[in-house]
Amino acid sequence: MSKGELAGEQGPTAGSPAAELASLLRAVGRGEESALATLYDLTSPRVFGLALRIVRDRGIAEEVVQEVYIQVWRQAAGFDPARGSALAWLLTLTHRRAVDRVRSEQSQTDRLHRYELLERGQHHSSAEEEGQARIDAAALRAALDMIGEPHRTAVALAYLEGLTHREVADHESIPLGTAKTRIRDGLSKLRDRMRGGDQR
Repeated sequence: MSKGELAGEQGPTAGSPAAELASLLRAVGRGEESALATLYDLTSPRVFGLALRIVRDRGIAEEVVQEVYIQVWRQAAGFDPARGSALAWLLTLTHRRAVDRVRSEQSQTDRLHRYELLERGQHHSSAEEEGQARIDAAALRAALDMIGEPHRTAVALAYLEGLTHREVADHESIPLGTAKTRIRDGLSKLRDRMRGGDQR
């Protein structure tokens, strides 16, 4: 089946792209890794395209794609073709994951921005806003100190100094992929700390 045929998916008739994807999902649900690989090859361009349209960042979109197929591996057994096509199910998972990431990234960015304003000595328009910023800044500073190296430096460079992933990699003399991983994992730890979640 070509990717062009996938784009023209109509319905789950025998031998159709929809039927093939549904069959692959059932195989994934039985734990067949080769079926997941084939499903990924056939559908990942559509999944990535949707994720990118929502998050508007290629790196984050790639992470969303990875998360979607991990979720597919875990939940494929629950797919019900009577409730919709396999592609529609995949894109629904993608949409939810991508929207969650946008909300999470925006919340984190808002906190980091308030912290940056405070560190630069800028003043808020009201005592209430300034007080909230100081609370957020103190929480962020404490959380950054607690996530440990090398994640602390990577997150600080990316979000407090505004460096790109490539610039972080160059600054730390590490591969780009390592820089991305440190930033991603550091943000995850930082969110856990600031939510007061599992500290392990």
